[in-house]
Amino acid sequence: MTFALIQQTPAAGPPGWTQFVFIGGMALMFYFLLIRPQSKARKEMEARLSKLKAGDEVILTSGLYATIDRVEDKHIWLKLGGSVVKARRTAVASLAAEPESQN
Repeated sequence: MTFALIQQTPAAGPPGWTQFVFIGGMALMFYFLLIRPQSKARKEMEARLSKLKAGDEVILTSGLYATIDRVEDKHIWLKLGGSVVKARRTAVASLAAEPESQN
């Protein structure tokens, strides 16, 4: 019995452009799942901080509740109990009257 050796050409892989399509798709997913929502949330927070006014009750990033006494350029004066303290605007996490989102 004789076996004929059949010479086969090596199978060609996928074309080179498919790698670029895959990498491009991954970049788009990364943008829409991570970068875009984060920048949207940052813009919303900046808009909220720009609307702060005296008399608003806020929650600080430390978890304390305070009432705004007066607002300056980058700082706010807060009433905490019987004291008035100075803090940066960025220390405000949210307005106390806002409903908290369920994540």
